[in-house]
Amino acid sequence: MKKPTAVVVGVGAEQGIGAAVCRRFAVGGHHVIVAGRTLAKVSQVAHAIVAAGGSAEPFAVDATNEADVKALFDHAMAATEEREPADSIVFNAASLNRPMEFRELSARDFEDVWRQNCFAGFLVGREAAIRLAPLGRGTVLFTGASGSLRGRPRFAQFAAAKSGLRMLAQSMAREFGPLGLHVAHIVIDGGVAGDRLKSALPDVAERAGKDGLLDVDDVAEHYWMLHRQPRSTWTHELDLRPYKESF
Repeated sequence: MKKPTAVVVGVGAEQGIGAAVCRRFAVGGHHVIVAGRTLAKVSQVAHAIVAAGGSAEPFAVDATNEADVKALFDHAMAATEEREPADSIVFNAASLNRPMEFRELSARDFEDVWRQNCFAGFLVGREAAIRLAPLGRGTVLFTGASGSLRGRPRFAQFAAAKSGLRMLAQSMAREFGPLGLHVAHIVIDGGVAGDRLKSALPDVAERAGKDGLLDVDDVAEHYWMLHRQPRSTWTHELDLRPYKESF
């Protein structure tokens, strides 16, 4: 039998949310298109999935580039002898969340953060709606952050972009839910126990202690759950945080 297909956009290191979501969908029987900016990284994730008995392929894409995103969907929606057209799209792309003094924040920096966190989500979400809504099926999942809900000092650029992505997801859910397309937004409210945080802020990871950071495989389980939800009980938004995290 042909495998269903999932597309995960914004995959980086093997120990990250994007890679973990790829692995979970592969375990669930999907062929996974592992998409990200750096071919070496997505190839490593895809090869690891195949080595473990799953089905995956890498695809290099700049999610802020309209032509790249269209090419990704052209590929994902083309059925082959081994797989069906895509039925699940995950947008996980994001820029590094770093503080910037507001009075020193350049227009270029603000726009770059917005393009990576919000505009790229629009491009992916629009293509997903164009391809899947007429079929009356599919799941589109967006990765959010604490900044989706609140703006902290020196993080105005990130909060503006992530809250914009959240509103995009809400608008899509209201427009395309009645057409059979499940759109959901996942707020990652806390530090993630992945390669990015551990390499950039090792002291934060050490202070967090056991279960003080979000485990990437546990996070991925919720993405899979959202994809599998029956339409009589769809969830639009989940917020995930470690038990130690304040909110």
